[in-house]
Amino acid sequence: MTILIEKSGVLSTIQDLGRTGFRRFGINPNGAMDKTAARLINILLGNDDMEADLEMHFPAPVLKFEDSAIIALGGADFGATLDDKPIENWRPVYARKNQTLKFTEKISGNRVYLAAKGGFKINEWLGSASTNLAANIGGFAGRSLAKGEKLDFKQRTTDNEQRTNYKISKHLIPRYSSRPTMRVVAGAEFEKLTASSEQHFFKHNFAVSQDSNRMGFRLTGEPLYLVDRTELVSSAVDFGTIQLLPGGQMIILMADHQTSGGYPRIAHVVSTDLPPLAQLGATDEVNFQIISTAEAERLTLELEKDLNLLRIGVNSKYAFER
Repeated sequence: MTILIEKSGVLSTIQDLGRTGFRRFGINPNGAMDKTAARLINILLGNDDMEADLEMHFPAPVLKFEDSAIIALGGADFGATLDDKPIENWRPVYARKNQTLKFTEKISGNRVYLAAKGGFKINEWLGSASTNLAANIGGFAGRSLAKGEKLDFKQRTTDNEQRTNYKISKHLIPRYSSRPTMRVVAGAEFEKLTASSEQHFFKHNFAVSQDSNRMGFRLTGEPLYLVDRTELVSSAVDFGTIQLLPGGQMIILMADHQTSGGYPRIAHVVSTDLPPLAQLGATDEVNFQIISTAEAERLTLELEKDLNLLRIGVNSKYAFER
């Protein structure tokens, strides 16, 4: 009950929804960059939302199924093929023993997720299977998967589980773009920006630099300025916090972010907009739109309602087929 890594990809790690409850000890949460994609494909397969997925970048690995499995792909579109036949994201796929999964071209996005029905057999660290690359712990030995290594499934797939004729509604799939508008709420130090910098923040695009990774996306553009440069005490930060660096450029903290920081927190990307943000790559651009905290909360509740409806629908389908 395994997947063999026939060819390693650029960075292929095991991630779930992250490690919670340990930031007070300086342990960052990690987890999938595009958590909505990871949740959607797990729900699609009848898994728990927290089940670990394989997060892959392009060029992605070549995977051989040493046993049959039902899988689902979500997130970026890397032109996936199973034994050279194209397969879609956002729907269950029955992979037979000895079939090979390849990713042929980068069509859109920068991170694709693979979930298996029943999940992968991964040892947890502090309640999570997510990979902590900085500490070399969690996931698959705390690192990216390499050629010749194997991922074990938690459960065996039998032939009567080949019913895969359904997919996720387009309404639920995150809207990915290379130039998205990110909705944000004002940060604690937003009002420390000069009036002209406040206007520039909302009226111009900022490019994702080559110097970006799972810890943070560095943005390039016309510098922003503070009214005064008083030093700040380090404070809590989160996935989506936008900090202003000393040179006037910004960084958006991502899944592997530190637990606290001393740079001004000028804004926070709302959680529902983190998936399209996570799918950006170098030279992609982003702009910002401010909304209220109440509106951000409404968007989150709406997403959770939609995910619950999907979960009910999938669970009902599996119950009916039994």
